[in-house]
Amino acid sequence: MRDKQEKKNAKRLLVLSLGAALLIQPISVALPAFAQAAGSDTGAVTEQSQAQLVRLGEEILTAGAKRVDYTWTSKPGAGAVLSNVHVIEVDLTNPYVLLDVMNGKSGSVTGVSSVGNMVKNSGAVAGVNGDYFNTASSGKGAPIGAEVSGGTLVSSPSKLTGMYAFAVTKDRKPLIDMFSFDGQVKAADGTTFALTGINKAAYRMDPDDAYSHVNAMYIYTSAWTQTRPDSTDSATTPTEVLVQKGVVTKFADNSMITGAIPADGYILRTHGKAAQYAREHLQVGQKVTANYNLVAQSTGQKIDPDSLQMLIGGHTILVDQGASAAYSRNPSSISPNSDRARTAVGYSKDGKKVFIITVEDSTASQGVTLPELQQLMVQLNVWRGVNLDGGGSTTMIDRPLGDTSTLLAFPTEYGTTQRQVTNGLGVFTTAPKGQLKGVIAKGSSVLFIGQQAAYDMTAYDTFYNPLDPSTLTKTWNMDDALGAFAGNTFTAAKAGKTSVTVKSGSISDKLPLEIIGGAQVASMSVDPSAAVLEAGKSLSVPVHVTLTDGRKMTVPAASLQWEMRGFTGTMNGGTLKIGTVNAAAKAGYLIARYDGFSAMAVLAAGADKKFEDFEAKTYPISFQGTNGVMGTSTVVSGLPGTNTTNVLQLAYDFSGGTGTKAAYAVLNGSGRKVEGNPSSMTLDVMGDNSLNWVRAEFIDSKGAAQLITIAKQVDWTGWKKIKVSLPADQMAYPITLKRLYVASLADGQDERELTGTIGWDNLTFQYPAVTPEPERVPIVLKLGSKSAMVDSKPYKLDVAPLLLKGTTYLPLRFITEAMGAQVSWDPATKRVSVLRGDKLLEMWVGQTDFLLTGVRKQAEVAPITRSGRTLIPVRLVSEQLGLTVDWDQKLGRITVS
Repeated sequence: MRDKQEKKNAKRLLVLSLGAALLIQPISVALPAFAQAAGSDTGAVTEQSQAQLVRLGEEILTAGAKRVDYTWTSKPGAGAVLSNVHVIEVDLTNPYVLLDVMNGKSGSVTGVSSVGNMVKNSGAVAGVNGDYFNTASSGKGAPIGAEVSGGTLVSSPSKLTGMYAFAVTKDRKPLIDMFSFDGQVKAADGTTFALTGINKAAYRMDPDDAYSHVNAMYIYTSAWTQTRPDSTDSATTPTEVLVQKGVVTKFADNSMITGAIPADGYILRTHGKAAQYAREHLQVGQKVTANYNLVAQSTGQKIDPDSLQMLIGGHTILVDQGASAAYSRNPSSISPNSDRARTAVGYSKDGKKVFIITVEDSTASQGVTLPELQQLMVQLNVWRGVNLDGGGSTTMIDRPLGDTSTLLAFPTEYGTTQRQVTNGLGVFTTAPKGQLKGVIAKGSSVLFIGQQAAYDMTAYDTFYNPLDPSTLTKTWNMDDALGAFAGNTFTAAKAGKTSVTVKSGSISDKLPLEIIGGAQVASMSVDPSAAVLEAGKSLSVPVHVTLTDGRKMTVPAASLQWEMRGFTGTMNGGTLKIGTVNAAAKAGYLIARYDGFSAMAVLAAGADKKFEDFEAKTYPISFQGTNGVMGTSTVVSGLPGTNTTNVLQLAYDFSGGTGTKAAYAVLNGSGRKVEGNPSSMTLDVMGDNSLNWVRAEFIDSKGAAQLITIAKQVDWTGWKKIKVSLPADQMAYPITLKRLYVASLADGQDERELTGTIGWDNLTFQYPAVTPEPERVPIVLKLGSKSAMVDSKPYKLDVAPLLLKGTTYLPLRFITEAMGAQVSWDPATKRVSVLRGDKLLEMWVGQTDFLLTGVRKQAEVAPITRSGRTLIPVRLVSEQLGLTVDWDQKLGRITVS
């Protein structure tokens, strides 16, 4: 039972204790033998040997530290995959830069926090996540490796094979080595007993899998703020001794001393032989001393912790003597062959430079395997390097040049969510205040016509640390008159490229500025939150554009002009409130215009239909689990938050089993049928901040399972309304909602909660608005004749069809009356707008490019003017609006249908 509980609670500790590392020599391209045995082949080696690290740019963080960004290409040629690599280079020869360990809780070695909070609270200018750590209920957040913070040893190494650590000595020399602990307690009678460690959680040691606290003596200082290991997690009952100012002040035989550990003392936690020694030699009132050192395993040399500026634990060594090293520890627990976010630290051959390395795993970056991390470290000229905690823990925080606050440098594996970790490696500055060296213009670099933006300035001194810009004068101007400044607020008026310049005294900076024009837009879409035309309804209406160079952007509300047909309404900051609806209108048309470009959304009679609120449920709900997953699913009431009525609750326990795990709430045995063809689903989800996935499983009419992701990570607590789209192009309707479930993928599973509770309520399906199809009527025309037939009825044209260079042209009025379209003319821009059904066609006299429902297209012919009339090409208009045109050359007859 105890083993099962430890597997449930110990985050990495037991996983990391799975056995001795494989110490096999690397192959010729410096891939560790373990990685090759796991599935590498000759082809893979060739591709990896051609991988490239490309430098993108750098930014100084402070005197002696800069951030350098790279891309890593894992494969050559067309199959290349890019990963973003971010490196903080620290120059140890600069006297003003300092490396130290940041802790999750100030003054504690057992607290957890985000790297962002650590950087903020410690005053660092940058930082990354650090050591692997324990999440057991006793000793939660304790690092697995050793830690020296502020020049003080606050945690000793664990007895685990192959665990390396990174350190910097007080004379600013970097070290990477495996360290052991050597210490002893000396009683007043001169007898001694060996110390096993300082401030350690209970764990199983290598290579014998023995309990760490059996027959052992440990020191716990005031830096240990969690419960000390008890009989539940250590298989030992402690005898404890409180020492203050070198004198024994309390003795608790076979029990624990209560209360906080005083700052001027420590507790000796003993068991077995160590407890017997304490009973015989450590009496209240007697003096006792404790002495200890770290021992470098590569040399056997004792290292006084007082000689170290800092030390932080890691995992396997990655690089040694400038080449990929054989793993010092089995890396199976850290997904060596999966593309994950990674964190590592290393130093240069001359020992003058430290590289703090992170690899991003996000939508813009794939992450890397462990062998790839080794290769890119070698290309960074790392001489010796060690792996730190990675995956969901990988986080970099830095302070942009001139700024006073720090920012998340790139997305974590959870987006903007930062995982709570035990410690981090921080970069600090001790430089004095210097003189003004530079200023940086801050603000938007891309605007749309009509958009306003406020610009600001930051400043930095001769040590590249921020100066207060409010104490400096500043003036704003721009190179080209594409808009106007009012103070520091700029309003864009014309499209083009320019620069915003800020000046303070003789020092200035320029910020490139691009103002997007309609000519750069390739397509535009109006995307209302619902397509339902209903009086009084409010809709969010974002407008998105794709530029001709592929960039995707959202057009600000202030830059748009709106036209509404079939209804009235008001737009306020991108929100439409529908007023009155024309009873005769079959649909409402919402047209957005930006600098000559247009797009349209059709609002019509759609529906939001309630599917389930669990108030009057008449069918069974059962629980299913995969790979040993346990749990329950039931309808409950009275949960905290806004949803206090009946809800579906799923409690899960992922402690057992291996691989990807899932806990299902199964509706009605095999599912509940969904009416019609919905396009999306809205539901309330009660989150538990577990970082697990939430999904729904549908079964379509062909029996295919359709898995819909509701949230890739549950990073919230309490109720949240979520809307998800359904892949209508992939589903064969009708569909059945079979299961709602929680899942945890095998990769990174130790970074997510093993137990939790999720709730669902108010499931609603959205059905798309149906745009009425205009009636198709046959139209027969004849060249040179003003007589036509519309729906088999005679029609008189005021202008006969004109054949010009093989193209037939007709006047606008005929298009309006015969084709069932709405036509408008803008004399200022000479624009023709034709609206029919769900299509909006816009053309300009003399221009061959045209717009079809927000997409720019090119035609062979353009509208023309003759005798003051605007004539448009009948084939172009008809076919773009979904009609067909037939030409009988022998009879000179045109048929539109």
